[in-house]
Amino acid sequence: MTHPVPGGRPAFSVVVPAYNEERRIGATLKAVFEYLRGLGQPAELVVVDDGSSDGTLELLRSAEASAPDGVEVRVISYRPNRGKGAAVRAGCLVATGAYILFTDADLATPITEAGKLWEALDQGYDLAIGSRIQLDGSDLRSSQPRYRQTLGRLYRRLHSILLLPGIADTQCGFKAFTHEAARLLFSNQRIDGIVFDAEILYLAQSKGYRIAQVPVLWTSVGGSRMRVTAKQAWRVFRDLCSIRGAHRRLFTNHG
Repeated sequence: MTHPVPGGRPAFSVVVPAYNEERRIGATLKAVFEYLRGLGQPAELVVVDDGSSDGTLELLRSAEASAPDGVEVRVISYRPNRGKGAAVRAGCLVATGAYILFTDADLATPITEAGKLWEALDQGYDLAIGSRIQLDGSDLRSSQPRYRQTLGRLYRRLHSILLLPGIADTQCGFKAFTHEAARLLFSNQRIDGIVFDAEILYLAQSKGYRIAQVPVLWTSVGGSRMRVTAKQAWRVFRDLCSIRGAHRRLFTNHG
């Protein structure tokens, strides 16, 4: 997007959910600041402290007070911890940019890849989702530990059967939306946990939105807080199964 945005709102918003990220949030904010400042247009960073119990919020408040020129920083904080889906929803609903992107706090996908998603939105797509599957067919998720690859394959089979045939990578934490699409989708999103990506994409398909699947760089970063337990597996399965019924009355296809 190179044209001015009417109404004085920022051209771009980046939303970062953060839970107990004091060890790496400083480097993440520095990278995002540098990227947004280099765009040459008004931009906004929204960081959502998802009930952190460490020093994350204090670091965010310091960053909020020292934002570079041309970048507005907004910090949202609440207690207790609610989950990634709740944090991304909170950030995307207050973001004011014409284009809104959310990214994981670990920047497993470098923020500099955002241009690929902005470009897809410029081409008329309503949302653009980062995909770890590359144009040559290789899958960057192969660098993950073996057990996560196995669980990922099982999850993909489930969401393909239950909800989302045709979308190869629902879980890459790097997705961009037009302001209008973000407002509608996140206003209706209900899941607070990790299955929220599938819910958002199901809503987008139900609405008839155009979805671009964009290959992006990605590196497996250690320090994930997701612990694979029987309880967690059941919650994921339950949430996936609940999505279609929960939204049956909201949209009709292409409505």
